[in-house]
Amino acid sequence: MSLYRDKCLIFTLFLITGNLKKLTIETGRSETLVVCFGEMLIDFVPTVGGVSLAEAPAFKKAPGGAPANVAVGVSRLGGSSAFVGKVGDDEFGKMLAEILKLNNVDNSGMRFDHKARTALAFVTLRADGEREFLFFRHPSADMLLTESELDKNLIQKAKIFHYGSISLIKEPCRSTHLAAMKIAKAAGSLLSYDPNLRLPLWPSEEAARKEIMSIWDLADVIKISEDEITFLTGGDDPYSDEVVLQKLFHPNLKLLVVSEGPNGCRYYTKEFKGRVGGVKVKAVDTTGAGDAFVSGLLNSLASDLTLLTDEKKLREALLFANACGAITVTERGAIPAMPTMDAVQELLKSSRS
Repeated sequence: MSLYRDKCLIFTLFLITGNLKKLTIETGRSETLVVCFGEMLIDFVPTVGGVSLAEAPAFKKAPGGAPANVAVGVSRLGGSSAFVGKVGDDEFGKMLAEILKLNNVDNSGMRFDHKARTALAFVTLRADGEREFLFFRHPSADMLLTESELDKNLIQKAKIFHYGSISLIKEPCRSTHLAAMKIAKAAGSLLSYDPNLRLPLWPSEEAARKEIMSIWDLADVIKISEDEITFLTGGDDPYSDEVVLQKLFHPNLKLLVVSEGPNGCRYYTKEFKGRVGGVKVKAVDTTGAGDAFVSGLLNSLASDLTLLTDEKKLREALLFANACGAITVTERGAIPAMPTMDAVQELLKSSRS
């Protein structure tokens, strides 16, 4: 009888572990999943730098859109990511969905609109590698995502739910964005916010400032640039710790990071603050550098949330994120330039030697 019970126990354990394995395969690595919400589009980047759009002899077509860039960036680093958003039911939209799939990003949250086109952005590159934008979104499909189209189950699996502000510009996407944040928050996800200010897309500076700040206090992690500090504070010194802490660091915030391009970044938590230097490279195109930085940081966070309270771990994660951004500026386009884990580790190794 004892032998029979032992055999039954072994069989039961086999069934349980088998089902758990099956569940893990079906749901993905939800314990580290980064879900990115927002726009995905096509960037057209001049093949030469330092010219206007009219002077550019040709353009390189590159997939982009900040939230999608971050999703690919996390996946390239070996993490688990998904994208939630809408594209046109056109050749560009289908191409973008396939690019996500090829980069091991879960695209099951993507929707296709047969009435609106996939967004396009022409990006001019100045001699210093900085960008200027010309957008075609009147409206584009990403602006038309509705709450009923959200993949709620996917959002609820997110360890980190990441988003920007462009999806706040127009309805119905604005309300959909707020609904998605609410779903993620209720599920216990860490909310990550990169405003990614693009003033030409907003009806006015006042509207941009109001909407960007309308969801500010809901985020757990925020990444901003120096220019965004100046804009959001009405012209205050972006290098002042006092300005950042008094005007932008809200009580619920766990981490605020200020990216400073080649100079690295600053970080602020309730317990500590500091600066991590950048990793020097020759810039060709800064498109996607901030998104690569975010993907590096979120990939580290998804693996270990204790870095939010451990300054040594946080500094290591931010140096890694700086290296991610540095690698991205050495190539044109955003998604095509997102680095792998091996590339980042190699750059960090060479920078130390």
